[in-house]
Amino acid sequence: MKQRTPVSEIMTKNIVSLTKSDDLEKAEMLFKRHKIKHMPVVSRGMIIGILSYTDLMRISYAETSSKAENTIESVVYNMFTIEQVMVKDVVTVSSKTSIKDVTKILAACEFHALPVVDNDTLIGIVTTTDLLNYYHKQF
Repeated sequence: MKQRTPVSEIMTKNIVSLTKSDDLEKAEMLFKRHKIKHMPVVSRGMIIGILSYTDLMRISYAETSSKAENTIESVVYNMFTIEQVMVKDVVTVSSKTSIKDVTKILAACEFHALPVVDNDTLIGIVTTTDLLNYYHKQF
């Protein structure tokens, strides 16, 4: 296993993102359509926050809904904005950060995704799933 492999080799480059003016119904639809769990919130290509599917579920009551699993009450979503729900103090890494260092950061923190930013521009995202897939291929 290479010690200094950059995260750019395993990060997702085709980023699905939101803006703070998007609504939570759009966020839910994107999470489900793309089968992802984290979405950066951007403004002019710069990251201003990150929204996780877990954040959305916390406010939606979807887990306790008696309706179909894919249906979430839009009334609940209308009570909050992306900006209110997203994490604003986002930890980021550069594309040159080693996979080893990314692993240390994610192991020590309570989140599961790191936006990859070069020159203040969002260029990718790396998740714990990306790391698990990388390490699995090593064995």
